[in-house]
Amino acid sequence: MVTVRNSDPMAGRVHRRPRTPLDRSTLRLSVLIPVYNERETIEFILDEIHAQPVAKEIIVVDDFSTDGTREVLQRLLEEGRIHRLHLQPVNLGKGAAIRQALSMSTGDVVLVQDADLEYDPADWRQLLEPIVDGRADACFGSRFLGGPHRVLYFWHSVGNKLLTMYSNMWTNLNLTDMETCYKAMRGDLARQVILSKLTTDRFGFEPEVTARLAQAKARIFEVQISYSGRTYAEGKKINWRDGIAAFWHITKFNLIR
Repeated sequence: MVTVRNSDPMAGRVHRRPRTPLDRSTLRLSVLIPVYNERETIEFILDEIHAQPVAKEIIVVDDFSTDGTREVLQRLLEEGRIHRLHLQPVNLGKGAAIRQALSMSTGDVVLVQDADLEYDPADWRQLLEPIVDGRADACFGSRFLGGPHRVLYFWHSVGNKLLTMYSNMWTNLNLTDMETCYKAMRGDLARQVILSKLTTDRFGFEPEVTARLAQAKARIFEVQISYSGRTYAEGKKINWRDGIAAFWHITKFNLIR
């Protein structure tokens, strides 16, 4: 019997994907802001966004607000505090607003930023670092990794953890906070791969984009962020019905590729 040996010492080894760093000197961030009836908070969040030391384009999509937000946004656009503004002709939902904003983006990294002051742009630095450093294609900001947070609803946290676990069962990821707003992605991945696969209009965006990233074999990191949740009296919009619907969204988006 003749034994044939493979002369390639690297044969059979599992190769780690190489890093894909971004040029820090030319990096530009696309900040995607879906807005619906946020007249009282939009200027505050823009102040915090402009305070962050990174080159950025600010893209706002108003989802047919009825509380005067549109007039405020038009003024902010004229003042140069918003770079691009799209006004939805009817109320279509958060997912539709984010898709529209993403289609208008040009940055090396895209980041979703709610306008309600629950998420702090001061956390961008740790959220962006794994992507800029080339270790990640996407990075989620987790509210459940021990960061400072406002103490609010017990059942909301239970629901979030159940949804994350159910999503992880489908995607085989080990996320701690699938429903987080803070999701950053490489711009080329977001526009060339993910955008064409997004279909949901309302609060199904979070499970859908998570499923699409998993299906694309994206390198996903998760980092600790702070969180200052709102009460319903302060304007919180998502409710238990959206939580129930999310289980259906998770199932649907992981079955349909």
